[in-house]
Amino acid sequence: MNLLIILLIAVSITCSILFLSDATGQENYIPSWLKNNAKWWSQGQITDYEFISGIQYLAQKGIIQIPIQNQTLTNTQQTPDWVNNTKEWASGNISNNDFVKTIQFFVQKGTHSKPVDNSITNYTNSLATTQVLLSDKNLLTMAGNKYADGNIQLGDGKYVTTGPQKGFIYLCHIPPMGRGASGTGPWINGDTWNFLQKPSVSGSVSWPNAVFSDTVLGDTRILSGNDLPIGNTTGNFPISPNDAISKYDQNPNSILVQSFTDKLPANPTYSDTPYCMGGEVGIMLSGVPLFDGFDAELRDAQAHEGQDSCNGHPQEKGMYHYHGLSSCFKDPSEKTILGYALDGFPITGPKVSNDKYLTTDDLDECHGITSEIIENGVPVVTYHYVMTYDFPYSASCFRGKPAEYMVISEQNQNTPNQNTSNQSTIQDGQNQNNPRTPPQEAIDACSNKTIGNQCSFTSPHGDEISGICQTPPNSQLACVPH
Repeated sequence: MNLLIILLIAVSITCSILFLSDATGQENYIPSWLKNNAKWWSQGQITDYEFISGIQYLAQKGIIQIPIQNQTLTNTQQTPDWVNNTKEWASGNISNNDFVKTIQFFVQKGTHSKPVDNSITNYTNSLATTQVLLSDKNLLTMAGNKYADGNIQLGDGKYVTTGPQKGFIYLCHIPPMGRGASGTGPWINGDTWNFLQKPSVSGSVSWPNAVFSDTVLGDTRILSGNDLPIGNTTGNFPISPNDAISKYDQNPNSILVQSFTDKLPANPTYSDTPYCMGGEVGIMLSGVPLFDGFDAELRDAQAHEGQDSCNGHPQEKGMYHYHGLSSCFKDPSEKTILGYALDGFPITGPKVSNDKYLTTDDLDECHGITSEIIENGVPVVTYHYVMTYDFPYSASCFRGKPAEYMVISEQNQNTPNQNTSNQSTIQDGQNQNNPRTPPQEAIDACSNKTIGNQCSFTSPHGDEISGICQTPPNSQLACVPH
């Protein structure tokens, strides 16, 4: 069966929202980049799957559905009118509404004239129904320089627990509250912050004893190391009182060696139903764990917390980690693997070309896409997470079943009095005796209430927080944010 038929049927099956219907008397909305794709396709400049993947992309975004009234398909070598109509639409000679009707007619009749690329057809048949294969040309059209001025939306409190949602982190449960940075820097303005204005923790500490390995044995990828950055320096931690950023974050934690060995699937299976997250995302090839985008108060960690020039810092047990894209990644390309998530899928950068980057708007609800990347020097088509400059910065849910929910288990993390370890996931905090204890304000808010009562309080940073009275582990009744 021709690739165009296969992909358009997939579009019709997986989507539930029509183009803005001409039944309303309005012109159908179709993005201009799809018209460019149609023109290139009609001229033979792009392949079938590159053209149809653009339509699939619109399907994934919920903009398009091609309803099929009759799915009995026929095959003919006669060049149908819809091919010519595509050329006419690309040239502006027919309306969007007429083009949509043309595509609908094509799906119903199944006519085509272009040769079949069996290798691409076979690959397309292997994709899960909701995956959309994006070509290099699609990505180039999608990408831009939206955040050239550094201003992005804050991610404070942007989490969900009942299912994935684009732009939010899908948490398995609300973690007990700890304490994050103590002040709000001038780079934060209302509900936005500027990553170009935020200062870094000072210092340039080398770690010659850093070790890390990435080994594949059969169907298993084994990542191991000691949580020290390979080839990169860190800032001076604990943060010195003389450091300019100490006014806003007095992180008292030191970087300590943490041994880890994690076994992930080398060939992860894509799931239409995403999995929730436990606070950690994966392991970067610099040997440093990647946490999600939150601090211990479920605020935007990239915006609030003091981080060094490589965008890393230690939590209370000395575990050095990132929350987002490190400026020390030398090649943040969309094709370059920067690390692996705990479900085994790769993590890449956002850069498509010079001054053209992908953003959260371009990605699915787990912060990923399916496209061609380079693995061990070989082009590979796979689903992968994309790190971006805007929240949630990296994976916001798992597309595969995670092999672990932590890089280093909580019981094996270092304490300030030991320097050995093995596997963890604690959100950043600074109370070393009990780092996950809710702030006193949250406890006071439920002093005369019972479990399940509504509550509210003012955080140590002046934020008004609403929640429900609950009893977090190792704590008394406290107001846990919604």
